[in-house]
Amino acid sequence: MKKLIGNFSFRRVVLAFADAFIVIAAALIANFILSFFGRDISRSDMLMSFVIGSVTCCGCLLIFGAYNKLWRFFNRRDYLSCLYGVVFGFIAAGSFVYIIRNEIALSYVCLHALLTLIGVCLFRYLFKESFVTFSRINSEEGRKRTMIVGGGQTCRMILTEIENARKSPYEGDKVSAEYEPVCIIDDDRSKIGTEIQGVTVVGTTSEIIKFADQQHIEQIIFAIPSCLEDERKRILDVCSGTNVPVKVVPFIGNLIFDNGNTPLLNQMHDIKVEDLLGRASVKFDNEEIRRFIHGKVCMVTGGGGSIGSELVRQIARYSPERIILVDIYENNAYDVQQELLMDYGDDLDLKVLIASVRDYYRLDSIFAKYKPDIVFHAAAHKHVPLMENSPMEAIKNNVIGTFNTATLAQFHKVRKFVMISTDKAVNPTNVMGASKRCCEMIIQYLSQQKDGCTEFVTTRFGNVLGSNGSVIPLFRKQIESGKAVTVTHPDVIRYFMTIPEAVSLVLEAAAIAHGGEIFVLDMGQPVHIVRLAENLIRMYGKVPYKDVEIKFTGLRPGEKLKEELLMDEEGLQKTSNELIFIGKQIHLDGDVFIKKLRKLRNAANENLNEAAIEALHEIVPTFITPEEFNRAELIKEHRNTENIANIKRD
Repeated sequence: MKKLIGNFSFRRVVLAFADAFIVIAAALIANFILSFFGRDISRSDMLMSFVIGSVTCCGCLLIFGAYNKLWRFFNRRDYLSCLYGVVFGFIAAGSFVYIIRNEIALSYVCLHALLTLIGVCLFRYLFKESFVTFSRINSEEGRKRTMIVGGGQTCRMILTEIENARKSPYEGDKVSAEYEPVCIIDDDRSKIGTEIQGVTVVGTTSEIIKFADQQHIEQIIFAIPSCLEDERKRILDVCSGTNVPVKVVPFIGNLIFDNGNTPLLNQMHDIKVEDLLGRASVKFDNEEIRRFIHGKVCMVTGGGGSIGSELVRQIARYSPERIILVDIYENNAYDVQQELLMDYGDDLDLKVLIASVRDYYRLDSIFAKYKPDIVFHAAAHKHVPLMENSPMEAIKNNVIGTFNTATLAQFHKVRKFVMISTDKAVNPTNVMGASKRCCEMIIQYLSQQKDGCTEFVTTRFGNVLGSNGSVIPLFRKQIESGKAVTVTHPDVIRYFMTIPEAVSLVLEAAAIAHGGEIFVLDMGQPVHIVRLAENLIRMYGKVPYKDVEIKFTGLRPGEKLKEELLMDEEGLQKTSNELIFIGKQIHLDGDVFIKKLRKLRNAANENLNEAAIEALHEIVPTFITPEEFNRAELIKEHRNTENIANIKRD
């Protein structure tokens, strides 16, 4: 009882007085109705019912929790607390009257109780509807009804910023002022029903969709920056099911606290696809990378591309002696150059050179002049369908370009050569993947040569989120332009990683490599592309298949249903990083390989399509048609489904 009285705040007092007024009004109405039947009661009995009915009814409503939640958050279940409170309140009131008077007007008590119950529930319903209507008017003025997930310190900071912004006359606070917090979600059940700066904690994360619908939520703020990755993914998955936009407060380590001058709400970002990858970000040994890069001349081919440019950015952090950015596309190279000039100015020695890896003599002059210590070879054609239509370009740029760059690195005594490969090189079903597998074999061949001092290493990973030509930018463009999202096949699955993860893998692989390894990243569970499309649509606050159509266009030329990271012949060896492994190299006969490579080069230089593709099949024996691979995958999937069904029946 002491706890109940302590929780009976001023707001609850006001609400109790409203209920008492309803009890009195119901008594008058009940007596008026009974007067038509000659059953009205005396004035003294009426006054007694006013006092006793108000006290017992409000007391029981308090006991049954009718005052624990703001009325604007009432749902069907909460109206039961009103029913119990009124019924038991009038049972108590009737008992007291009977004890005092030794008699009771039962018809009056029953009618009084019924009218009171109707009045109490109706008042709450009308109050809630009026509040929602009023809040929507506020929303039309720029405030969006907002749910905050997480009732901790970050939530308090957000609510404080919003409150201060509303009082501030300055334009800069408009970002904070456009939020209208209406409820808080927290998995600590002891907080449910309590208030944080006037906003009620209404339920747990499993109830996000329910409360988003009930409270007409227009946006969600995910305010748990210290949340573990698995739990973060689970909650964001639930949030994406609400079909409203989601804002995410960054991880604590990424937040900026500039003596309170950097608003927390300004640091929030829209939910990102990488938030739903289903695994923690890969951690790397920055100190080991620093020792490897510091004071070295680093050359990056394809330095203007999505992977190459991120390589240049991350290398710049470790104080290299010089960075040589080589790219054939001048616009990208120029953009990266200007970005680094703004970030580092004269502190970074950056040379941007326009050159093609196909041009042996141009590359030779670059190696001779700048004498790189480390070469990161990211230059490649990577778009599968385009390379199916122009196979000669994949062979010339990927295979011949890699051979030129790698052999020149060996000739000029480069310390380490790191080639960027792809999961599409494993059991390739397209020219691009086969050309990259051939590149891996070139690196293996050169690493077997005993007369060179260069350590050659290959890094292999899956699809990169947000890279040029990747699926995410395409999906975003389609959604933003109001067009259907196109997915090639409902069963297509891919491994994904972020660009920073991919580049950090390259750097750490280079740092720990001794020559001849293929480094493979444990990328967690593969992702269904159609699920990725559905989640991305929900992140825009839209409903898949309703607001945004998803069209299945059929597999593109050379496309697999499922990518792989290892070939059957390869095994895995652990490294110092638990998520990085070394794939065992397949035996390579150097003399035979060089003869086949020469045949492939000659056919490509003469633009003999059929001869070049035939030579590529000879040099990469695992190169098969996509139809063969996909047929085998579908049969395997069908067998697995049958086995699971049989196990369930047994």
